[in-house]
Amino acid sequence: MKRYDFIFLFDVHDANPNGDPDAGNLPRVDPETGHGLVTDVCMKRKIRNYVAMTRGEEIGHEIYFRDGAVLNETHERGYQHIGEKSVSKKLPKDKAKARALTDFMCKNFYDIRTFGAVMSTEVNCGQVRGPVQLSFARSVDPIIINEHAITRSSVTNKKDLEKERTIGRKFTVPYALYSGHGFVNPFLAKQTSFGEDDLNTLWESLENAFQFDQSAARPAGSMAMRKLIVFEHKSELGEAPSHRLFDLVKIRRTTDEDSPPRSFGDYQIKIAAEEIPDGVTLIEKCVWK
Repeated sequence: MKRYDFIFLFDVHDANPNGDPDAGNLPRVDPETGHGLVTDVCMKRKIRNYVAMTRGEEIGHEIYFRDGAVLNETHERGYQHIGEKSVSKKLPKDKAKARALTDFMCKNFYDIRTFGAVMSTEVNCGQVRGPVQLSFARSVDPIIINEHAITRSSVTNKKDLEKERTIGRKFTVPYALYSGHGFVNPFLAKQTSFGEDDLNTLWESLENAFQFDQSAARPAGSMAMRKLIVFEHKSELGEAPSHRLFDLVKIRRTTDEDSPPRSFGDYQIKIAAEEIPDGVTLIEKCVWK
């Protein structure tokens, strides 16, 4: 496994890319700059959902953090595998068995060997630091949040038939282009057995992150992954720091700065390929127009 740094660019059109439950499900925003935010947890959930949908029945591609999962029961599978009974909140005293326990979890669950997991619950399976990490995605320009009143014509109880229809609120971003960063650590990949097949699954999941994520807040076609820019290093240590490579990607407006952006065509993405250090290969995995 080599080291990888990557940038993912996606846009949103009349949708809520990542609602904040602490703010009435408003799209997340940086209060100082007005730029929109999408958390790393949100992006990881889309990757998990895609893997579960497309490869979830394959050995080694189960998803650990999934809806309805009872984690202690999942951990017990690991103890059954090593032939041990769990002791509340404690790992096996035998270091080899403790390692075998963690290895079992990494081998069977894609998201554990990719993103890591804290499994030190009552049934303790230890902790795993994942080789793949994502940043928050931030909008290139400040966003505007639209608020829409919505109504419900149906009622819950017959006695409410004569009452006025229920009014609710829905929030959308008219348009925004978001940029996020990612990193693949080859040293941690060895520890979790994250391999080339897992890496290809990661790229595929990112490319299709929004294709099967439609909902009332994100209607069909309202979000799209536009570019996935990957810097592949020749060595495990890498030939350049991440920030130097990320700085080679410039995103500029092609339209009047006084008018709000409303499409991906309002932006130009340029990569200073001639400045890429020796030993680093540029790969554009996804270019959707």
